[in-house]
Amino acid sequence: MLSEKVLSMTKQKSVIREIFEYGMARANMIGAENVYDFSIGNPSVPAPESVDRAIYDIMQEQNPVERHGYAPNAGIPEVRKTIATSLNKRFGMDYTEANIFMTNGAAASLGILFQLMKNDPEDKIITFAPFFPEYSAYAISADIQLEVISANIPSFQINFEELEAVLDEHTKAVLINSPNNPSGVVYSKETIQKLAALLEEKQKEFGHPIYIISDEPYREIVYDGFEVSYVPRFYDNTFVCYSYSKSLSLPGERIGYIAFTNKIADADIMLGAFVQSARLLSYVCVPSMFQKVVARCVADTADLSVYAKNRERLYSALTAMGYECAEPGGAFYLFMKALGDDAGTFCETAKKYDLLLVPSDSFGCPGYVRISYCVDPERIEGALPLFKKLIDEYKGEK
Repeated sequence: MLSEKVLSMTKQKSVIREIFEYGMARANMIGAENVYDFSIGNPSVPAPESVDRAIYDIMQEQNPVERHGYAPNAGIPEVRKTIATSLNKRFGMDYTEANIFMTNGAAASLGILFQLMKNDPEDKIITFAPFFPEYSAYAISADIQLEVISANIPSFQINFEELEAVLDEHTKAVLINSPNNPSGVVYSKETIQKLAALLEEKQKEFGHPIYIISDEPYREIVYDGFEVSYVPRFYDNTFVCYSYSKSLSLPGERIGYIAFTNKIADADIMLGAFVQSARLLSYVCVPSMFQKVVARCVADTADLSVYAKNRERLYSALTAMGYECAEPGGAFYLFMKALGDDAGTFCETAKKYDLLLVPSDSFGCPGYVRISYCVDPERIEGALPLFKKLIDEYKGEK
């Protein structure tokens, strides 16, 4: 008999992937140029030239055993030191290589931490709607409860009243994601400060650490007028989970890290704990080649200005048409209020115009749709008349 836990998950298919696959099938029928697929968050700009140059140089400079061999479990020391130095320069921290643990992207960082938080059947991690649906899978894998705080509409900042009501002695961590997937909202400095103050108070009340897990794959994609606060500067018991998937356009290479300060509870045993937690996820080290690549490109990003232009064009045009949208301060998603009573029905109606949007139910915030605008700018322009036809249909206009 196969695992009931795994088999039950086969019935909970990813809505994002289903729409993406529908889009591919539809493109085969009517041509890709006629399908406006805003379903998946796959970077649409290439990695910077420095990535290819780093790969070429490593291939020329290092022997095959060195460049393709096993790395230490925590990551190559020189790579971790380079990342620590970069973070110190940018955010005024005091990291060393001992504060950086290399992972297979932010997803693996989260998986490691979810495994590490579970100690008792009632232990839980709290997060906030709207949230990335894969958090639920990580919680199932670690057999820990994931408690979701309802969305604070329309600001999409933290719903502190509800958070304070559910914080209890079983709370091991609070998981935040800013810039947020799916809303694109950036938590304000005031929000981070208020969260830090509340958790400091609750740590004293309950007599144990409550960690912040800061999921930051979109940290570099932030727009004028917004600032992404570096959470460890406000709260010592913070884990930063980072990925180079978006900043360097390397989602297929699966490279990232966990960062923590020496002030975090149990700092002296964290690296060893991460190693063992990663073993439970069945891997022992991160690909050596791309550790070396990101170390050489640590100060670089892909051309993220494309997302800023897409964001401005899409947000201004849709709001002018009459759609209600959360203002995205970062990432490459627009969170738009669905027309009608049900987001799923709205997305099915949008398919009539070959607009592929993701309903928000799986993000824990019914009534909205996610629009992923990491696409060529021409796709935005081509889609706008179709969005106009869609809203006109709902208004009964011809």
